[in-house]
Amino acid sequence: MAVEASTRRDFWHDVLTAGSGSGSGSGRTSLPRWTRRPVAGVAEYEAHLPEALAVALRRLADDLAVPLDHVLLTAHAKVLAVLSGEQEVTAGYVTSAGGRPLPCRLTAGPGSWRTLLLHGHHAVERLLAEQDFPVDDLWRELGLTGAPFETVLDPTGIDGGTPDADTVLWLGVDGHHDTGRPTLRLRYRTDVLDAGCAARIAGYHLTVLSLMAADPDADHTGRSMLSAEELRFQLRGLAGPRRALPPRRAHELFEQRARQHPNAVAVQHGDRKLTYQELNVRANQLAHALRAQGLRREGVVAVAMERTPDWPAAVLAVLKAGGAYLPVEPHLPAERIKAMLARAGCGLVLTQQAPRGAPTTLQQALAASGPEVRTLIVDTAYDLGYPGTDPGVAVEPDQLAYIYFTSGSTGEPKGAMCEHQGMLNHLYAKIDDLEIGQGQVVAQTAPQCFDISLWQLLAPLLTGGRTLLIEQEAILDVSRFLDTVVGGRAGVLQVVPSYLDVVVSHLEQHPRTLPDLRYVSVTGEELKRELAQRWFAAQPHIKLVNAYGLTETSDDTNHEVMDRTPDGDRVPLGRPVNNVRLYVVDERLDPVPLGAPGLIAFSGVCVGRGYVNDPERTRPTYLVDPHRGGERLYRSGDVGRWRPDGKLEFLGRHDDQVKVRGFRIETGEIENTLLRAPGVRASAVVITERPDRSAHLVAFYTAPHPIDTGVLLDHLGTSLPGYMVPSAVHWQESLPLTANSKIDRTALSALAARLHTAEHDVQAPETPCERRLAAAWASVLGIAPHRIGRRDDFFDMGGTSLSAVRLAVALDRAVSPADIARHPVLADLARFLDAVADRSPTAQPASP
Repeated sequence: MAVEASTRRDFWHDVLTAGSGSGSGSGRTSLPRWTRRPVAGVAEYEAHLPEALAVALRRLADDLAVPLDHVLLTAHAKVLAVLSGEQEVTAGYVTSAGGRPLPCRLTAGPGSWRTLLLHGHHAVERLLAEQDFPVDDLWRELGLTGAPFETVLDPTGIDGGTPDADTVLWLGVDGHHDTGRPTLRLRYRTDVLDAGCAARIAGYHLTVLSLMAADPDADHTGRSMLSAEELRFQLRGLAGPRRALPPRRAHELFEQRARQHPNAVAVQHGDRKLTYQELNVRANQLAHALRAQGLRREGVVAVAMERTPDWPAAVLAVLKAGGAYLPVEPHLPAERIKAMLARAGCGLVLTQQAPRGAPTTLQQALAASGPEVRTLIVDTAYDLGYPGTDPGVAVEPDQLAYIYFTSGSTGEPKGAMCEHQGMLNHLYAKIDDLEIGQGQVVAQTAPQCFDISLWQLLAPLLTGGRTLLIEQEAILDVSRFLDTVVGGRAGVLQVVPSYLDVVVSHLEQHPRTLPDLRYVSVTGEELKRELAQRWFAAQPHIKLVNAYGLTETSDDTNHEVMDRTPDGDRVPLGRPVNNVRLYVVDERLDPVPLGAPGLIAFSGVCVGRGYVNDPERTRPTYLVDPHRGGERLYRSGDVGRWRPDGKLEFLGRHDDQVKVRGFRIETGEIENTLLRAPGVRASAVVITERPDRSAHLVAFYTAPHPIDTGVLLDHLGTSLPGYMVPSAVHWQESLPLTANSKIDRTALSALAARLHTAEHDVQAPETPCERRLAAAWASVLGIAPHRIGRRDDFFDMGGTSLSAVRLAVALDRAVSPADIARHPVLADLARFLDAVADRSPTAQPASP
């Protein structure tokens, strides 16, 4: 039966533009790039199917009444889905000997092998019915280039095709149309894949075919494709190096250094210095005071202090007394502080004397928490005459060391609990990889609520080094910050990439030497290659370290130490640090193939206990490692993949978590807080990057009428810390939705960027054609017409290839999607339309 032209067009549009693992904007499904020595050329690999398997596959095809070719294609789709991390995949498929491959869209959604096979069969049947459609014309019309597939399956044999600039792998199948055993022949580009990867891909196909034939009704997601050899390599060969840790806790190692170097400077803050002996005595006095207050094993003590020399003493005191350290910044909103104290079950707060005047947010929170939360003032404790000797409290390796609260998607912060052994392992990872030794100075720059503040404080104190406390006021003044780093002779510095960008920009304008600085580490955000390149151009002799880890895994678990700009488009995360095991897994915690994207999971000593007093949020992510009995495993929401050099590469987030200035933020927490404002019906928060490369949170909400922005920001500020309050809040009549009725965050991010620009440079459409186009854009993109300017870019505002097709339809096809891609700016497209109209009076665009 003939299919209507519009239906046929929609079918091929879906095939060519549906989900992509490559990020190219087309439906092309990408294979992992896996070769350490890319060399232009083509190589082959051959794998024979066992005779018993060939017989079983023919029997399966007969039972299902489908051609054997379709069984082979289904297996190929399954392999592609696992390699790309996508359920919807597109492969080239040769329908007749010597014929050109056609793009075939296949799905590997949940279900049995039988269901998967029948879906594949129906997809091929539809492809055959539509194969005479002018696919190349539509491909060009969409403004796409190259072949729409990276892999080709040719069930007629391999002689018909060879990989080219767009196709990476040509998989031919010989011998299955006669009684001989089928043979898989892989012809692949050697600049993308190496021989070992080709062999693994062939092995994946054989494994999938074997599973399919063995039990067609089994769940096709229930078994791994990996060989025993690859599984062993991923579980053991990619683990961090083994390192024996000292049989003492961190504070005990500090006490040992205090005995060895009593007069060495331990902490410096401006002109004020404390020696190891002075710091140890102060910490001991506070520890005895805490014990006198009734603190027992793992009792939670909130330290709510500014980053002065009394802060290190307080942190060490909590650890010495056997308690669990809970950092609280004194200027957080009172509601936030109260929630943290309550969730952690904290009964004791160690703080400084509050200034006279209006009550601080800390005082408000303490007053609201009731008499069960007691306060110990540091200066008072010093004056009470407690001894300065080490308290000698026994602290076990698996004892709780600290709790750090991070943003929570349900609207409540969640407190990650980590133990002494995990903390010590991380401290020695820093000591080893950043070469922190006796006399070395480490800059302490991070706020107390940021977990990196702890290693910056403690690591040098374990080796006889010095901690240089740099106040926030200096950090906000880059010139003063660099003066402090140089004057304090800091050798190790860690900042977030967004702040490093500010530092590099300053150094580019005001070059200077940093004579003692040896390592600059960045963490908390993705490090872009361009920033690394600029750093080495400004400071070629100072190493740059890309550090990665999570609060739940005792902070950083990976270090990539660089002395030059890395090759490739991304800066790798490096290898796991000592005693850390890291996996890239699927939803069932099975490792995915090497090079394939998957969830990053952690195992071993680095994994903390869970979220304090929060079993509901602990249960889904803190698990038992199925590959190492008895070990804890943390399944993160980060997505990554292994590189051929054994280093990890970060690809993004699996959920809506973002990072701004290094702070981990669940946008859901902000959204839920915004929903509690009177009148707000729906909300969404996105992150957008400004031209200066700074990241900002932008909130959108729906309500019957716009609400005063100041009122909403005040509402958010009473519950959220400053770094979680959006820089802008916008009212919308409705929030844009994706095809499956979820909030379209991509469109909102584009809109946020557009609104920021509009606030500073609004250029209203001028000509009649520009005004008609603005109205059409508004209709297609769901944006109010007055927010569209003549210098706006269609795709920057959230346009896609599909919405370009819709725009072309709205304009009565006076332009094609390819024309829109070539002229995405409204004024430019209007000039093009006017030129078309001048050449052909009948081609006037219809008014929307």
